[in-house]
Amino acid sequence: MAQVEGTSMEASAARALLVAALERAGCNAANAGALADNICIAELSGAHSHGFFRLPGYFSALKSGKVNGHARPRVSRPRPGILRIDGDGGFAPTAHRVMMEPLQEAAAEQGVIIAALANIHHFSALWIEVEALVERGFVALACTSFKPAIPPAGGTKPLFGTNPIAFGVPREGVEPMVFDQASAVMARGEVMLAARAGRSLPDGTGLGPNGSPTNDPNEVLNGALLPFGGYKGASIAMMVELLAGPLVGETLSFETAEHDNNDGGPPRGGEFILAIDPASSRGDNGFAQHAERLFVEMQAQERVRLPGTRRQRQRAESRDLITVPAETMNLLKRLIS
Repeated sequence: MAQVEGTSMEASAARALLVAALERAGCNAANAGALADNICIAELSGAHSHGFFRLPGYFSALKSGKVNGHARPRVSRPRPGILRIDGDGGFAPTAHRVMMEPLQEAAAEQGVIIAALANIHHFSALWIEVEALVERGFVALACTSFKPAIPPAGGTKPLFGTNPIAFGVPREGVEPMVFDQASAVMARGEVMLAARAGRSLPDGTGLGPNGSPTNDPNEVLNGALLPFGGYKGASIAMMVELLAGPLVGETLSFETAEHDNNDGGPPRGGEFILAIDPASSRGDNGFAQHAERLFVEMQAQERVRLPGTRRQRQRAESRDLITVPAETMNLLKRLIS
């Protein structure tokens, strides 16, 4: 994982800087705190494409008025197995924070819960909310869509979002297993980082605006990312479109693009979350022990590691220290002053 150069500080100090800047940019304390916590977790875990790198987009969306920095998400339960969360036009981490306690109570009571989030602006890593649910003992899955980036199988024009999926399960006495992956060969944030660093992309990552394969990240950003696994990844991307769009009462990626102001911040959209109490589904408390047999067999093979291991190791090795890049520090100081 690449080293980040800048000012090293305690995570609590970085959080305080972020909260102050976000409040000056238009958030109230609750929204600023939820977003700052999300950014700090991403940075501590080495997920830089979803940490400070997203700040200009957050600030742009607040400045344009696209996102409600004073959002007060509302939770309702129209059916025993369904929670509806209206994000009030705010950033997704605020909705996740408001949702977590009622979702935990409903899933423990019902055994399985679908959380349908609408009217949110999702710009962060999915594994963060999934990890929070898994740490509460649930098997969890989440997915969300974005603006068009991936063509359907056989096509060359973007139609689906990068449409990430995160899935996690609890483990006994160790960190949970949580993976988070785009339906594209590479997450759009990673392509943006490559463009900023002047790095070429691996073969098979994307197409230029003319539909031809290219290794130039700027061409891919103006063209299309390819789905992982060809038509199989395209089918997964299509599934996410339907789960995180029409099923939760929100827009499809191409509809999202039609209504977005293109200020660089996250568009309005939806998210689908499934939380399952494993003791309810199997009738006893043996899930984690049984699942561990699979993880042991996986890791018995040379060069195999569980998904999410690198992120967890990075967080443990960070010693709760975050490096704030000089460019980010200057941006925060300008806002605060």
